[in-house]
Amino acid sequence: MNYWHTIKDSYYGYARYLWDSILNPGWSNYFYWLIGVSAFFFLLELVSPWRKDQARFRKDFWLDFFYMFFNFFLFSLIVFNAASDVVVRFFNDSMAALGIANLLAFEVMSWPVWAHLLVGFIVRDFVQWWIHRLLHRVPFLWEFHKVHHSVKQMGFAAHLRYHWMENVVYRSLEYIPLALIGIGLRDFFIIHIFTLAVGHFNHSNFKLSLGPFKYIFNNPQMHIWHHAKNLPNDRKLGVNFGLTLSIWDYLFRTNYIPSDGRDIELGFPADERFPQDFLRQEIYGFSKKK
Repeated sequence: MNYWHTIKDSYYGYARYLWDSILNPGWSNYFYWLIGVSAFFFLLELVSPWRKDQARFRKDFWLDFFYMFFNFFLFSLIVFNAASDVVVRFFNDSMAALGIANLLAFEVMSWPVWAHLLVGFIVRDFVQWWIHRLLHRVPFLWEFHKVHHSVKQMGFAAHLRYHWMENVVYRSLEYIPLALIGIGLRDFFIIHIFTLAVGHFNHSNFKLSLGPFKYIFNNPQMHIWHHAKNLPNDRKLGVNFGLTLSIWDYLFRTNYIPSDGRDIELGFPADERFPQDFLRQEIYGFSKKK
């Protein structure tokens, strides 16, 4: 019965949060941060496009625009927020039954703000790098990840075209590492806004020379190769898996930038048979005939 209350409270709480976010712009309002960051990179693409012959509203722009709001808001409202609250409560109850009060390995929140922000960011990005590799290496997960790789023309909004199962996979595997260091909600918000901006940048139709920082931060000229349709035979499982940081790819030798990649073909083998509409993409990993 307590879990039923958790579900009801989650639906009510998230619906109220979403409605308040829409009605009340503010510095801590993620809804308008998403819109603002997106508008900034769209403006960059209009003013200084890398691929100048690409349409301003590129192929599938509006599909990706809808994915932006679905993955971050509508999916949470429909099921994810309630389901994740139930899972977290079940996990905590299970730990309590074993006599484990919490998972804290060390309390980073007692450190200076810059220190726990930096640690939280690095730990999260490192975990996400490995999860991203899993999405390419595990056939079942790759079927879901194909949604993201179905992009045929790159632009900032392509960052948020991904299957809802990726929310489940990332959030589930991130939970324990972040719980171990006790990252707070404020820190998670700041980290997420920063990684959101870098993710938009990586997918944008924009070129910026980072100099030596390209070995630390991901960028469009590196990430375009992650979306390349044609890769060498020894790289068929993917390259350049970094989300925000590129350093993991250089350390684990998954980096691959043979040229600037401006005009390469994007996608994956046989992607011409992949669904083009939102609904069929969202059930693809489950409905695909083996």
